[in-house]
Amino acid sequence: VQLQASGGGSVRAGGSLRLSCAASGHSLSGSGMGWFRQAPGKEREFVAGITWSGSTRYADSVKARFAISRDNAKNAVYLQMNSLKPEDTAVYYCAADRGIIYGSLTMSRLYDYWGQGTQVTVSS
Repeated sequence: VQLQASGGGSVRAGGSLRLSCAASGHSLSGSGMGWFRQAPGKEREFVAGITWSGSTRYADSVKARFAISRDNAKNAVYLQMNSLKPEDTAVYYCAADRGIIYGSLTMSRLYDYWGQGTQVTVSS
């Protein structure tokens, strides 16, 4: 499975971006999907995840601002980011794994497949 993340960019605080993650080589329909981010000097952290059945989970820092969704027909997952803050600045990565369930969405070490990352920069 190859994952390609896109949609990053530079926005002002309060703005919006929509990240996309497209998969090739394998259907994502049976996989749990996650978005993670890594800011300079910080560890990678969980942002949002969605199970194969559509259950979602969010980090507290992005609840009510971000929304994850998936389109199995397009073999893609999305992250709609609204009300962006400077602290959201990071490289965002998508990840996938068939073994991911709701309880393990946040666990980066359990994901086998990762995209290359897309930079999101939010200025104040």
